[in-house]
Amino acid sequence: MTHHADIHVGKRIRHHRWLKGVTQQQLAEAVGIKFQQIQKYETGANRVSASRLWDIAATLDIPVAHFFDGIEDGAAPRQDVDSKDEAQLVADFRRLAKHQKTALRNVQSAILEVSF
Repeated sequence: MTHHADIHVGKRIRHHRWLKGVTQQQLAEAVGIKFQQIQKYETGANRVSASRLWDIAATLDIPVAHFFDGIEDGAAPRQDVDSKDEAQLVADFRRLAKHQKTALRNVQSAILEVSF
């Protein structure tokens, strides 16, 4: 039987992987496992060992504690984005230089002002 903590941690792994723009294959190679194992972690089908979670956190450059945010209340993990597309936009935006971010925000504002 799958434990709610395993599902929670798995969802957090997927969320942070998306935000970093990392594929399951890339994450798996970085921690020395097969991508299928990452799939199982992300769905909660397999439990992540402490050492493996440590390696995943290091690869994604986040504290291990982030995987447990919100677990106390038993609710689904809060996500800042709702889809893989949004996560990719966030990941790409974070890689932009400051002047590029400003230019992109200006374009976004202009698009939103246009009446359809």
